[in-house]
Amino acid sequence: MAPIPDQPQDLRRLGDILDALEQSDSRSHVTIGEILAELGTRSFAPIILIPALALVSPLSGIFGLPTIGAVFIFIITVQKLVGRAHVWVPQVIKRRRIATPRVNRAVSWLRRPCRWIDAHSHRRLSLLTSRPANVITLLTIIGITLVIPFLEVLPMVTSVAATAISFFAIAMLSRDGIFTVLGYIWVGFSLGTLWWILGGAG
Repeated sequence: MAPIPDQPQDLRRLGDILDALEQSDSRSHVTIGEILAELGTRSFAPIILIPALALVSPLSGIFGLPTIGAVFIFIITVQKLVGRAHVWVPQVIKRRRIATPRVNRAVSWLRRPCRWIDAHSHRRLSLLTSRPANVITLLTIIGITLVIPFLEVLPMVTSVAATAISFFAIAMLSRDGIFTVLGYIWVGFSLGTLWWILGGAG
């Protein structure tokens, strides 16, 4: 499978990203480092998006993965915020292995929603994907990643929070401000869901 070109100014289709993630069934495991090599180290938005989508998919049920995903997204988002040209990831995370069948099931599960997004996303509400707006968006993503590890015992809530991150990453990827709006709406929904769960537990 060919890596997605390292041309950060080009729009990328989510379907192409899923194609890059899909693995040969002849391999039992794939490492996060190998997935990064497929995406390219200059493509910050896809590298934020992929772990967020993983936390929305059935992969979120793997114990410890929501925390690992949140740490990974935090590291990438901070680098994007400070203006690094290339993604850096600690070796301990790059060496983390995921079973190939799990990866391919997650990719298959994501195909339909990603096809819908590809068909409906385009450049609009450009102000919401401008540099100043993206700073606020990136800070919001960082805030979400700081909360996710504490919510791992509530898989549904971590998936809801990861959905907000996915919307923000799609907005940066496609330059579509509608998804920025959806991201902030989903943040509000996440907070409401968490409030309802904790209130019910109380």
